[in-house]
Amino acid sequence: MPALTLREVLALDPVRAAEPELLAGEDALDRPVRWVHSSEVYEGANFLDGGELLLTNGFGLTDAEEADRRRYVRELAARDAAGLAVEVGRSLPSMPAEVTDEARRLGLPLLALHRVVPFVRITEAANRAIVARGLSGRSVVRPWGDDHTAALLADLADRAALNQPEVEARSALAGFHPGPGARLIGVSLHGTRDVTTVDRAARLLGGAGVLRAAFPGDVLALLALSGGRPGDPIRGVQDAFRTAAEPGLTVAVGHAVAAGSGWLRWSDTLRAARTTLELALTVPAAEPGVPDGPLVTSSRALALERELTRGGVDANRERLAGLVQHALGPLLAWEAAHPSDLVRTLEVHLRHGCSPTRTAALLHIGRQSLYQRLERIESLLGLEIGDPDLLGELLAAACAHRVVRGMSPAVAGGLRTVA
Repeated sequence: MPALTLREVLALDPVRAAEPELLAGEDALDRPVRWVHSSEVYEGANFLDGGELLLTNGFGLTDAEEADRRRYVRELAARDAAGLAVEVGRSLPSMPAEVTDEARRLGLPLLALHRVVPFVRITEAANRAIVARGLSGRSVVRPWGDDHTAALLADLADRAALNQPEVEARSALAGFHPGPGARLIGVSLHGTRDVTTVDRAARLLGGAGVLRAAFPGDVLALLALSGGRPGDPIRGVQDAFRTAAEPGLTVAVGHAVAAGSGWLRWSDTLRAARTTLELALTVPAAEPGVPDGPLVTSSRALALERELTRGGVDANRERLAGLVQHALGPLLAWEAAHPSDLVRTLEVHLRHGCSPTRTAALLHIGRQSLYQRLERIESLLGLEIGDPDLLGELLAAACAHRVVRGMSPAVAGGLRTVA
């Protein structure tokens, strides 16, 4: 369906109530309008992405010099604005002649609004019509057709050119209304195209608000948890999916962001969830998983893997290999000649605060066997594992070894490290 045109925007009731008069751009009334903004900023139009109709009360034009008024119109035209609508008769007695002249010269539609109508009424009516017409007039062909929820999630995950009013309007259209203080968490699932897994988890979380849709490679969701919910929100979401997800599924949970922090933060948690999912599917786990259950992980659990693979494994392979050899060279040489599990033991031990009890339990070995392994590691490396100055380097090297060992060049080259 074609995007909403400027001519159709002018026919909306709140716009007609403002008694618009077209002063320039008669030949451009059929251009698509991507969004409608209101702004009183006259120092530039860099906040526009193109295709917007801009509403202003004209206050900033009253005392401006002629050259500044002309430059303002030129900047709007250069940003491919769909048009400029100026309220006249209150702050601005009449439309400045140079504004009309410049708009006519550039073919920019210029409207004089002769009656005062709250801009919020105009923007709400116009933007809801734009969303309903065809997802803000974008010409991108989406395989999910008119699925507004899937298109919004895709745009957020891909960090498409969006703005906060647009995201809020599209979220409302999809029935997603995060309350005050809500925490948003992105989730990505592999192994199913059934979104009911997300719905079950949402119910376990006390009826959390949710946007969810199935894509060719995963199910993507954005959960809204009440701001008054006690405890760690990430742990809560992971526990819910451990109960809701079927065995064999892989679930990756992004980080928690405030609903009021802006759409870029919404995008961040979705991108983190999707990147974490790819790492969970392609990099061997540091420790054994739960038998016969879903694999549920989080972006913070794989934070080190995400940093090491930022930009792709191939781009970092030489650097990672150097890190591994520098920190773990003697250990790797020993493992090449003797059947052992020393590197994995070292990483699990470091990841769990050097707790012998926890490490032995995770590796399914006795504490005495663990102590023997740790003594062997310290002897080969010539250091003490508990030295605080070494913990970061050793853990990064052990993780890098697992990343490089576990990913073939073909797999690594296809890794989408988007966060």
